[in-house]
Amino acid sequence: MNKKELNEIRRRFKPDYDNISQIYGCYVNAAKEIVSEVDMPVGRMEPEESEMYLKILKKALSGTPGRNLINIEFSVDQVENSEEHRLLQGLRQCHLSDAGLRQAFYQRVIESLDMGESSYVILLAADAYDIPYKGSDGDIFSDGSAEVFDYFLCCICPVKDAKAELTYKASEQSFRETSTGRILTAPELGFMFPCFDDRSTNIYNALYYSRNVNDIHDDFIQGMFGAEQAPMSAGEQQANFCGALTDSLGEDCSLDVVISLHEQIRDRLEQHKESKEADPPEIYIEDMDEILTESGVSSEKIETFNDSITEAFGDRPSMNPNNLLETKKFQLATTGVRIHIDPEYVYSIRTQVIDGQRYILVPAPDTVELNGIEVSVDNMD
Repeated sequence: MNKKELNEIRRRFKPDYDNISQIYGCYVNAAKEIVSEVDMPVGRMEPEESEMYLKILKKALSGTPGRNLINIEFSVDQVENSEEHRLLQGLRQCHLSDAGLRQAFYQRVIESLDMGESSYVILLAADAYDIPYKGSDGDIFSDGSAEVFDYFLCCICPVKDAKAELTYKASEQSFRETSTGRILTAPELGFMFPCFDDRSTNIYNALYYSRNVNDIHDDFIQGMFGAEQAPMSAGEQQANFCGALTDSLGEDCSLDVVISLHEQIRDRLEQHKESKEADPPEIYIEDMDEILTESGVSSEKIETFNDSITEAFGDRPSMNPNNLLETKKFQLATTGVRIHIDPEYVYSIRTQVIDGQRYILVPAPDTVELNGIEVSVDNMD
């Protein structure tokens, strides 16, 4: 799903647009036992309460595609024969109304998911979206539809104890200690099935959400979707890319080379943002080869880098640049020193050997502050 398709579904989670009639789910304690079940008609909720539920569910469609939101692909054999796909399809087709299928789903979640000592709530909601017709010029006609998109959303929300506070009690005319009990927090993970690709139903894909881009709960993905190998998290992609760069280039992995790669990737992301492309940005291995060549890296080391990338990422034609390098900040670190630099000024950094010692030089043309104290550098030689 691209951004436009994602936003089209996200807009459904507003009180005036959704077609969600029931919220289902269960409360699971740290011992992996179901404490209670949720089966609540939305029509009987107070408006504020239903909006809270919709807000939580909508969170499972938030974040950056390729980082927080990952496409899970089912093989043809899975769609035709697998137990995991049969369960998801059954829930979708009955709009979650089958209690037996819900129980089977809860047990699969519990068996697949490790939340440590945390208790959590599984929330489920189904929607039927009468897809409005979209003309060739991009205009949407609300009175014309060729398909109903039936889907459901799942959220896994940790439950935390509320902090005790002093609350004023008018009957006692005093502030007394009270606690609001336990709080349902934002989703840690979740998914939508099926995907809304090309503004149509795609039962070969699910859209998976993880709040943490470094820990995407591989065991849950494998257990819930029958994936032989979980997708690589954004954090793992960055670690593999940086590792391949360092190991392959060796001494050629200089400050200038890394700055050049950083700036090229950052520029591509800026161009993608300005173009308002709906699909995620891409960078090809040939693009990185060109950057390395321009930076003076030898062809032998570039070839080694390509082999390392292929080994880490597989034989992919492209990668998501969002997941390769940190582009919103630039940090230099050495023994006992960390310097954070605005990416706009990264080219001002210099390296120099002074009296046999290597230094990284940062310009100080204007005011210099140390822990918020303005210090003078005018008299430094």
